[in-house]
Amino acid sequence: MDDSRAAATLTRPQILVKGATKSFSGRVVVDVEELLLGERPIEGLIGPNGAGKTTLMRMIMHSTPLDGGTIEFVQTGEHGNSVVVLSDLPTHRMAGLGVVKSNQVIMDFNKLTIWDSLLLASSEAKFEQPHRIFSEGSVYRRHEGEIRAWLDFFPFADPTGFAQSAGEKKLLDIVRCLLLKPRFLLLDEPAAGLPNELTAKVMEAIKFLSDEGTTVVIVEHDLSLIWNICERVHFMAEGQVLLQGEPDEIRKHSTVIEKYLGKGHVAG
Repeated sequence: MDDSRAAATLTRPQILVKGATKSFSGRVVVDVEELLLGERPIEGLIGPNGAGKTTLMRMIMHSTPLDGGTIEFVQTGEHGNSVVVLSDLPTHRMAGLGVVKSNQVIMDFNKLTIWDSLLLASSEAKFEQPHRIFSEGSVYRRHEGEIRAWLDFFPFADPTGFAQSAGEKKLLDIVRCLLLKPRFLLLDEPAAGLPNELTAKVMEAIKFLSDEGTTVVIVEHDLSLIWNICERVHFMAEGQVLLQGEPDEIRKHSTVIEKYLGKGHVAG
């Protein structure tokens, strides 16, 4: 490992979930006593539908408030750990800290072209104000190169037009996340609706981001993706994190087979 990779490993941020609970209409959806995300560069969060995975991700982003507990963002620097309590912050503060989440449900800016949507994602917060509208040219000049690089990497049919298919809209959401240069990236079903060749390119981009020091956590039902890219996997069921470990260990565990994979599953 070269010096830059070693530095990235030392300073990779983590998220610590402690005593986090959430109920809807009296039903407990999330009840996580303690969960550390980010011990490995790329981790997976899996479990059956209704396990609480997406709710937990939304709790981390504080778009869904906690009923109890705390969620902390931990960064290691030259002078020790820096801890920010995410569960005390409003949602709009997350991106400024470098904590970014993709959307499970496709989110599209219907009146913005693909290019303009990516330009908006690239612009600094100070330019997102009405009196700064005439600064668009300078934002364009600063970020044109990186936007074009991602557009060259991902095959949008017409970057100057609007996202058309569900796959293009999903891809657009992912590229917006990449342009934010996240320190901690939560991906909620990034492969949903994407053909295999695009999924492979998304995974290539994720590996690149991880190599640069970003911590990545992937929520996904495509388990072949989880087994292949993740170095650590967390298994949720009925709102709780029941198992944590390396992919081969998790995929062969009897609890995972019984509650998620099915008894006919053959671990290969």
